[in-house]
Amino acid sequence: MKIYNTFSRQLEDFKPLKEGEVSMYVCGPTVYNYFHIGNARPFVVFDTLRNYLKYRGYKVNFVQNVTDIDDKIIKKAADDGVAWDAVAKKYTDAYFEDIEKLKIDKPDISPRATDEIKEMTAMIKKLMDKGFAYVSRNGVYFSVEKFKDYGKLSHKNIEELKEGARVEVDTEKTKALDFALWKFSKPGEPEWDSPWGKGRPGWHIECSVMSSKYLGDTFDIHGGGHDLIFPHHENEIAQSEAANGRKFVNYWMHNGFMNIKGEKMSKSIGNVVLARNVLEEYPAEVVRLFILSAHYRSPLDFTKENIDAIKNGYNEISAAMQILSQIKKSGQESTVKSGCIAEFTDALDNDFNTPVALSVIFKLANTVKTGINKPFTGIKSILDFETYARAMDEMTGVLKIKPEIEKTPDDIKELIEKRANLRKEKKFSDADRVKDEIKAKGYSVEDTRNGTFVIKQI
Repeated sequence: MKIYNTFSRQLEDFKPLKEGEVSMYVCGPTVYNYFHIGNARPFVVFDTLRNYLKYRGYKVNFVQNVTDIDDKIIKKAADDGVAWDAVAKKYTDAYFEDIEKLKIDKPDISPRATDEIKEMTAMIKKLMDKGFAYVSRNGVYFSVEKFKDYGKLSHKNIEELKEGARVEVDTEKTKALDFALWKFSKPGEPEWDSPWGKGRPGWHIECSVMSSKYLGDTFDIHGGGHDLIFPHHENEIAQSEAANGRKFVNYWMHNGFMNIKGEKMSKSIGNVVLARNVLEEYPAEVVRLFILSAHYRSPLDFTKENIDAIKNGYNEISAAMQILSQIKKSGQESTVKSGCIAEFTDALDNDFNTPVALSVIFKLANTVKTGINKPFTGIKSILDFETYARAMDEMTGVLKIKPEIEKTPDDIKELIEKRANLRKEKKFSDADRVKDEIKAKGYSVEDTRNGTFVIKQI
């Protein structure tokens, strides 16, 4: 298995620290609002990667944090006239509701920032003792110039990063790139005790603390959106390696932006589409298929036209699997494995190339569609289709886009039988009207050389 490592800018063979086990950390939500479809991209991408690693036989320890104290949460609470922790609870609950709707598995460990304050102050103290941090009037800051390798993830030197860098404006900092480890609280703001004064943690420190606490000072994979490379992940490396004296992460994976009409989707810009609103119109499998239709490192443009096209494609997969479920079983046991599985895993082993993996699924769906219109040649044809069914089930299961195959309702069965009788009587116009009635109820009828199949439309 090869992974493109943002750190080296190369495809690298994936070799976990422990044979057969993968330690993985992905940056989670800051819970001040519902997450948008752009936020959903890393959630879906890394959930699917996690599922694939499990499919490949790895034991995966997956940690994803929840940032439940932040300037944005405090501002949202002030704007809404409610307590900050009420905002955090509301949107934390909403986050878990929405990822469940997206068929995303909960992390193995999902630590909240407010539960890890003690550990954060301990790491900050370590950085202070080692001379990497200093106290200003506004808080405790990490001194970037003290960490000689700063910029090694974003591949920029400090002077480049200073020019046009998006950093906090704070005249109390020694240098522009220095970042807050601990922020002293203003009147009315939430606060916790620390050796330097009451306040709250900076954003970057929480990921360093939580990842090292639950995965160790060095772990296998750190994931997140491309926008987190600098400054967030750069700062994580600096404070973690300065504090612990060890390499922080072996493989850095970053997904590309989700755009709307070529512009990055962002709450600050205001061009967001909430994931929960998209899920009201489209099934989770269609949303997942849309996100996985582009390589994770490539940009992806969200438009109604694009997702509708994906929905049509998903109908093809669903139709093929429904047809396969309705073919009468052979009664024989076949252990033949479809060659599609090897193509599928080869694609995902090559830097998690989901578009190529999906093309294998679509190719097999088309094989089913064309094959069902050719006369079966005895038991071999049935066994071939049973092999296709196992392969489709396996591949769609890995990507978590497998449709739920429901039993055909009795009223639809009655209409199908009525139509069949009309066709036998050569009353084709009447039969077509029944077919239209079936379609109006959300089903289509496929007449093939091997029988009639009923397909529920998405």
